[in-house]
Amino acid sequence: MASTLRLISSRYLSSVVSKNGLHHASSSSTSAPLMFRSSTSIQISRFQSTDADARKPKIKAPPMVYISGEEMTHYTTQLLLQQWVEPYFDTSSWEKYDLSCKSRDDTDDQVLSDAVEAGKRIGAIFKEPTITPSAIQVQEMGLKKAWGSPNGAMRRGWNGITISRDTIHIDGIELGYKNQVLFERHAVGGEYGAGWNEVGAGTLLTTYIPKDGGAPFVVDKRDLTDNHNVCVVYHNPYDNVRDLAHLFFKRCLDAKVTPYIVTKKTVFKWQEGFWATMKKVFDESYKDEFLKQGLLDRSGGDLQHLISDAATMQLIRWTDGGFGMAAHNYDGDMLTDQIAQVHRSPGFITSNLVGKSDDGSLIKEFEASHGTVTDLWLDHLAGKETSLNPLGLVEALLGAMAHAAQLELDANPKDKNAKKVHEYVTNFNETLRLALHNTFRYGQGTRDMCGPTGFTTEDFVAKVAWRLDRYLQQQIEEQAPPELSEEDLPVPANKITAFDQKAILQLFEKYDKSGEGKIDFKNFSKMLMKMGVAPTKSS
Repeated sequence: MASTLRLISSRYLSSVVSKNGLHHASSSSTSAPLMFRSSTSIQISRFQSTDADARKPKIKAPPMVYISGEEMTHYTTQLLLQQWVEPYFDTSSWEKYDLSCKSRDDTDDQVLSDAVEAGKRIGAIFKEPTITPSAIQVQEMGLKKAWGSPNGAMRRGWNGITISRDTIHIDGIELGYKNQVLFERHAVGGEYGAGWNEVGAGTLLTTYIPKDGGAPFVVDKRDLTDNHNVCVVYHNPYDNVRDLAHLFFKRCLDAKVTPYIVTKKTVFKWQEGFWATMKKVFDESYKDEFLKQGLLDRSGGDLQHLISDAATMQLIRWTDGGFGMAAHNYDGDMLTDQIAQVHRSPGFITSNLVGKSDDGSLIKEFEASHGTVTDLWLDHLAGKETSLNPLGLVEALLGAMAHAAQLELDANPKDKNAKKVHEYVTNFNETLRLALHNTFRYGQGTRDMCGPTGFTTEDFVAKVAWRLDRYLQQQIEEQAPPELSEEDLPVPANKITAFDQKAILQLFEKYDKSGEGKIDFKNFSKMLMKMGVAPTKSS
């Protein structure tokens, strides 16, 4: 019936367009009119989600931490939740934390500490882009101080190992890289945690004091002869590089891409340890499998090291993609910005922090790699149309939901409901991606992809919601399929031909004393014993 109605609706709308060029047609299954333009202009369709609110009970989403930010990305993500997620999921188990500047200011940043603690406890986190206020913004917002980036506290609190930043692809649309590019950026150490000061002429000593009470020694001593100097001190923790290596090489195998390690060790001799650890893990645990799959053919049959300068050039040249890179924190930050620009923009790569809890399970935080998109927010506040591509936000949200479902299944591997939820989340994610990608492919995307005729932020979200609802509705069964045991299954045809069916029937009728087509336990037992196949006590 539903298919018939869809067919009738489709034919009706086609006739309206062909006869009249521009019309508004209403239907009982749509909450907003459909708008069409004549064939002499670009066809634009506006749809709202149809029947999602009137469907069967929602699936309860597994627990995860939801961190909200502000400006245009916050506004857009709320639209995504309202129209893409909440019609299908009960999200009451999500713990929500507001990391807007005002909230951090009002709580003296206690909200950040609470969010970090919750992420450590739950293990799956989605984070909207947030603002790290400048001195000017502190004045404009009336803040008590310039609150620092929350990322450092998150990486420390979640024992950050790596930030995975991978290219996002739209099926059927060729972007900058034809195939996926993976990147692991060491999540700790380097310039981001540096101590520094401006000093005059003098002597700078960097002294190491062992924790075990051993004798201190000078790591570096230098004479400063200039009257104006900036002294910077930082370190790179290497204990978790083995974990980073395992994560990186496993992901490269899963994605079937060739791995490379990037450092500047020819000049920065202290980076040798990063390469040496990565190479050792590779040789011990992964090289044979990479060779077996032919993934080292392009790199000479072994794991290759790239100097960061060379990596910069290769990122421009290797537009076929199909490779992965791992690097230190700062190099990773710079190189992945370049990947984003080659691929299209920061909205087309992921930014997922991976850490480790005390019990060894992975903590994963997912966010878009771009900021809050202030320029579009100002346009929105001014009442102007905006067109924000939410691809990075969607991938982050789906990634967090998938990890939350996996954690719940890992904790309860025999629980049927945990398995059902995991399967539902997996299917939902795949279906939403399909709806999203197809909307772009039909030329109904945002203006960064479709030019000035592209959809506004609100219309694009509504269009994908409409398509998602259609796709999910087509998957619904009137009743769940039965669960079959071995005795429910038919004997394979190739085995049936080997048996004398008439003889079997005669034997059955011999013991079917009532003639009702069934054998009672007494006669069944007698039959088995006479045939010599009845189980014995010794057996």
